[in-house]
Order: sequence, then C-alpha cells, then structure tokens
Amino acid sequence: MEFLLDPNVWIAFAMLTALEIVLGVDNIIFISILVGRLPAELRDKARRLGLGFAMVSRLMLLFSLSWVMSLTTDLFTVFNQGISGRDLVLLLGGLFLLYKASHEIFVEVETKEQDHAPNTDPATLKAAGARLFWGIIGQIAVIDIVFSLDSVITAVGMVDKLGVMMAAVIASVGVMLFAAKPIGEFVDKHPSVKVLALAFLVMVGMALTAEAFDLHVPKGYIYAAMAFSLVVESLNIRSRSKRLGAPQSLRN
Repeated sequence: MEFLLDPNVWIAFAMLTALEIVLGVDNIIFISILVGRLPAELRDKARRLGLGFAMVSRLMLLFSLSWVMSLTTDLFTVFNQGISGRDLVLLLGGLFLLYKASHEIFVEVETKEQDHAPNTDPATLKAAGARLFWGIIGQIAVIDIVFSLDSVITAVGMVDKLGVMMAAVIASVGVMLFAAKPIGEFVDKHPSVKVLALAFLVMVGMALTAEAFDLHVPKGYIYAAMAFSLVVESLNIRSRSKRLGAPQSLRN
C-alpha cells in the first residue's frame, strides 16, 4: 500500500480520470440521444445500464491488456495500408456511428409522427416498450466497445499501473453517471441542441473512420468546434427566450 503515498500516483490518477471524462463526452451524448426515445420512466434505468456497460467493457479490456495491445498488429494489407484489429473495430464503429447519427438527424429534421389510432392493448405496449428498451441498450453496448477500446489504449499510454487505470475508469464513470441525466434532459428539451449533438457524433464517426486508416484527427479540434457551436446556440436559446418573454411582459 506504500504506492498510495506516492504523489506521482495521485497525479497520474487525476490526469487519467480527467482524460477519461473528456473522452467519455461523446459516449454520454450518444447515450442521452438514444435514451431520449424511451418513456420517461425507463430513461434513468437505460442511462445506468448504458454507462454500466461502458465501465464493464473498459475494465474487461484493461484485464486483457496483452490482447488489446496485440490488436495494433497488422492483420492484412489493402493498397499498401496495413489493417489491424484495432483499425477494423474503429472502422466498423465509425461507420455505425455515422449511420446512426445521420439517421437520427433525418428523423429529427424531416420525419413527422404519423396520425394513426394508437394501440392501447397493455400487453402489446409492454412488449413494444421492452423491444425498444433492449434494442437501445444493444446499440449503446456496441458503441461502448468502440469508445472503450480507444479509451483503454490511451490509458495504457499514460499510466503503467493497472490499479490506477481501473480506479480512474471507475471514477470517471461515476462522474458521468451524475452528468448524464442533466445533459440528456437539456438535449431533449432543446431540439436544436440535439441536432448539434448529432452533428458532433457525425464528426466523431468520421474521425474514427479516418483513424482506422492511420489519419489521426486530434479530438481537441472536434471538441473546440463543438464547444464554439454550443456557445453560439446557448446565445440563440437565450435570445429566443427573451423574445418569447417580451410580448408577455408588455401585455402584463
């Protein structure tokens, strides 16, 4: 237990936890958008399960570090470009994220709810709700694996103690558990922010796909662009709320 008295261990833990939280932002946004399609009473459960899967997948990958690092070995070559197991995971995950985010943008912007008589049979509604719930959990689990792989490889490059890496992962997921609900409610409340978040996921999907072909796109650029867009959108939200409140105050 002497290593707990080493300040370098605590510095590494703090830095890695902060980095894991930053790297988990895209995961939180993805979970928040999918969970928003569920009934209100199921959303908290879905968030907890989704982030629970994220933590379990990260810890399992940490326990199999030798296998994770072997994923960087080229399996085959395409047009003089070596393709490793990690590249395949990033490519499939990036394409899935591109498809899912683009589909959600289309649903949000173009489609409208169809006018039809709702099915009020309790058994049918319960079965449909269960299928939707577990379908969303399955999608979250798939993308968790992709984000976990990148997160674990980053952790291995920063820290050489397994215990510190595990503690940082657990702490970061704990922070994300508290942040996921307010972020999800804010995104769900403001449709324009939801579209921005989906556009952010499109950028992340493109970055993952590019990374599969060894074209590294620093995530700092993506986060900076998204932060700027959110600042502009927050000003728009404030401006809209003031315009909506002005006639009310005049009437009063």
